[in-house]
Amino acid sequence: MKMFEEISFETTPLMFAAWPGMGNVGLIAMDYLRRKLEARLFAEIDMSPFFIPDSIIVKDGRAQLPEIPSSVFHYHKNPDVIVFESNAQVGGRDGISIIRIILDVAKQFRVPRIYTAAAFAKPMSHSTDSEVLCACNNDGLLNVLKEHDVVPMPDGYIAGLNGLMLGIAASSNIEAACFLGTIPSYASNLSYPKASLQIVRTMARLLSMDLDLSELEESVGTTERQLSAIEERIREYFPSVTEKEPQAVETDVNDDEVPKYIMDKIERLFERVKQDKSKANELKDELVRWNLYDLYEHRFLDLFKDERSKGRE
Repeated sequence: MKMFEEISFETTPLMFAAWPGMGNVGLIAMDYLRRKLEARLFAEIDMSPFFIPDSIIVKDGRAQLPEIPSSVFHYHKNPDVIVFESNAQVGGRDGISIIRIILDVAKQFRVPRIYTAAAFAKPMSHSTDSEVLCACNNDGLLNVLKEHDVVPMPDGYIAGLNGLMLGIAASSNIEAACFLGTIPSYASNLSYPKASLQIVRTMARLLSMDLDLSELEESVGTTERQLSAIEERIREYFPSVTEKEPQAVETDVNDDEVPKYIMDKIERLFERVKQDKSKANELKDELVRWNLYDLYEHRFLDLFKDERSKGRE
C-alpha cells in the first residue's frame, strides 16, 4: 500500500467504504460524503497485482491497456472519519485480500465500526421514496441503527465486497454494517442517486453533521426526469398490455404499477439473454414494442461485449 501522508486522530475514527454495485448507489453515497467533507487523500492500495486486463481499449485506431482501477483512502478530522472508495469490484481470493488490507488500516487507527453501502432492488416505481435498510454483523449495532429509523434488511444476501466486508470484519472483532437503499428492480443497471441521497442523509444523522445535499438532490431530479420519460412511454402503450397479456392486469390496476410490470418483464429478459444469447431477439422485440430500444441500446449491446472483443482478437 502506498502512503501519501502520515496521519493521526484525536478520537477513534469511523470508516466508510464502497465499491460499485447496483445503481451505483453505494459509491455515489460515499463519494458525495467524501467530497462534502473535503476529505484528504492519504493512502492508496496498489491494484496492479489484482488487475488482469482481458481486452484493450482502441481510440482513433490507437490501442492501449485499460487504466488500473483506483482504490483510495481519504480522511477528515472533526468528525474523525476514513473514507475508502474503489471503482472496481474484485472477486474471489483477491477480493478477500483487498478487504484484509482495508481492515489492516482500520486496526492501525483503532476503527471501532465500518459502514458500507449498496442497493436493494425491489418492485417499486421511481416515484416511490427510497427506503434505507441495513444489515449488521452484530445485534448491538443493529439496535443502534434501528434507533436512527433504519429498517433491518429482510432475509437474503448482499453480493460483492460491500457485503463481504461485514463478515470478514466480524472475524477481526470490528463492528460493520451495510446501508442498502431501495431501488426499482429495473434500475439495477442505471445510476440511481435517489437511494444514495437517503443513505447520505442517514450517515449525516449518525455523524450529527449538517451536509449540503443540494448537488445530490439536483442529480436526483435529473434522473427522475429520465425515468419518468421511460415510464411515460410505457403508459402510452398500456392498452396493448391489456390485449396481449390480460392475465397480468386487473380492473383496479394503479397506473403507477404499470411501468413496474413492464420494466420487471424487460429486466427478466435481460437476465435470460445473459444466460442464452439466442433470446436476444425476444428482448429486442420487447424493447422496440415499448419504444424503449434507444434508451436501452447501450445496455443491450453490452450483452455482447465479450463476443465482440473475442471477434477482434
